[in-house]
Amino acid sequence: MDKAAFVALASVMEQAKVRASITNSMSNATTIGFKESFEAATSAIKVEGIGSPRFVPALVMQDVVKLKPGYIIETGRGLDVAMNDSTVLGIQAVDGTIGFTRRGDLRINGSGLIENMAGQVVLGEGGTITAPEGKLLSVAPDGRIFATSPTEPNIPAEEVGQLMLRDASETTLVRREDGLFTPADPDQKGEDFDSGPLPASVRGGALEGSNVSVIDTMVRLMDFTRQFELQIKMIKEIQNIDKSGSSLMKNSG
Repeated sequence: MDKAAFVALASVMEQAKVRASITNSMSNATTIGFKESFEAATSAIKVEGIGSPRFVPALVMQDVVKLKPGYIIETGRGLDVAMNDSTVLGIQAVDGTIGFTRRGDLRINGSGLIENMAGQVVLGEGGTITAPEGKLLSVAPDGRIFATSPTEPNIPAEEVGQLMLRDASETTLVRREDGLFTPADPDQKGEDFDSGPLPASVRGGALEGSNVSVIDTMVRLMDFTRQFELQIKMIKEIQNIDKSGSSLMKNSG
């Protein structure tokens, strides 16, 4: 019975990873540009020890980012961009490495740099992008940033930068600890990657919402809750059987 209890308890502990992924999706259902990334998969884990090698099944969480588009919010704001297809935007992470995101609610920070509403500094093809003071900014579909004077509208717009846009249709991305995306290839983590065959582009004056389906996530949460309750019930039942067995041993003695 100890073995059965151990198996049931191990299952409960593994299911905690599933719970974490479900709650993470639920909490980001309204986050701009959020992408689901967690998937549960069964993998064989080698158990080291004396004798022949053994493999046991274990639940492994794969954090592959799903670039399925979210709903579009029309804002009309010049610095709001929604990524098309599998396009991702380059970000300068706090640790100095390069990360990517689908979040396109851009603004100008106190230092004059372009960042998103999460405070993450946006990268251009030549590094960070500094906005000219007192100018209105807009973004073209190819990611070029233009500045116009609000007092002299007849003067042609001036190009001030080019967003680092990459097509990730053929590149597997995983989520970093800071929430940004990075290539799954260990040799490319925290670095740029070659853009895919699709044109990297954005839709100006709009934002992309989360691709989390609240209904699907709620159904998954209900299924998980039922499975969790079943495992706990099994552990309690094993405990009761053990107690009954101990009582019989005492009475027979």
